Amino acid sequence: MEFRLIDRIRERTALTRGDVRLGIGDDAALLAVPAGQELAVAIDTLVEGVHFPHGTPPRDIGWKALAVNLSDLAAMGAMPAWALLALTLPQADDARVDGLAEGFAQLAQEHGVALVGGDTTRGPFCLSVTVHGFVPPGQALTRAGARAGDAVYVTGTLGGAAGGLRLVQGKLPFDPDDEAHRALRARLDRPTPRVRTGRALRGHASACIDVSDGLLADLGHLCAASGVGAEIDPNALPLSSALRGVFGSAAARELALSGGDDYELCFTVPLAAVGAMHAALAAVDGKATRIGTIVEGQGVRARGDAPLATARGGWDHFAL
Repeated sequence: MEFRLIDRIRERTALTRGDVRLGIGDDAALLAVPAGQELAVAIDTLVEGVHFPHGTPPRDIGWKALAVNLSDLAAMGAMPAWALLALTLPQADDARVDGLAEGFAQLAQEHGVALVGGDTTRGPFCLSVTVHGFVPPGQALTRAGARAGDAVYVTGTLGGAAGGLRLVQGKLPFDPDDEAHRALRARLDRPTPRVRTGRALRGHASACIDVSDGLLADLGHLCAASGVGAEIDPNALPLSSALRGVFGSAAARELALSGGDDYELCFTVPLAAVGAMHAALAAVDGKATRIGTIVEGQGVRARGDAPLATARGGWDHFAL
């Protein structure tokens, strides 16, 4: 049974790369790291009921399991290459496996990612994905380079995934015929990893992190790693019209500050490099919004008299 499931996954995720010497089917994969490149590696686990709601379509789960990992590579400025998938299922389920593999493969093909191995076993439904990518030596983006005076930017819009989760949780009735409701649910189920934007930021950004646990939490992590603080303007946060329309501006800002699962990039740029950064992003159709400034001190606070009230500081996997 296990090998049949593995075969179904392999059939649906097949992608050929010259640097894969031996892929799925042996005890380990044999992979060739290109000369002059460093290897960036990341792993994330998604658990049903924690990282995706019960009843989420398998195709969306497969997509998201890869997307959240590609977002980590994006935050490092790395080029994705290979992935490993460990899948735990309550019982063998061909339809579920097919859907997971198809969603995974759709995003993998978009970014040239080859699935080179993994495992299947029985237990509570969860997926662990490991991704590998390449980055030229000394060019990886990290959390530790921000300096006082740098501008703080975010890509895309914030809070949409958290808004989608509230709809799923019944905080507001979900209307599948409502375009804004569908847009927010899509932000939750199918995040867009900013891989091309991350690579474009190499040589321009001084620090970078992906927004997975909420802006306040993740910008706080960047500040802690860099030994600085940040002042942000809540009124400058990029919010989608769908989020504003469904929840109103005040609640939308709250979701943007503390909601998770956006998988946008939050990064800092020295003022002298801002122009070059925007030009580099324009070349890959990327966009970013300035939301604040890096300052001396520690922590994230509001700039001027802007309110920064929020119910919580970000997602905590172990909070009850």
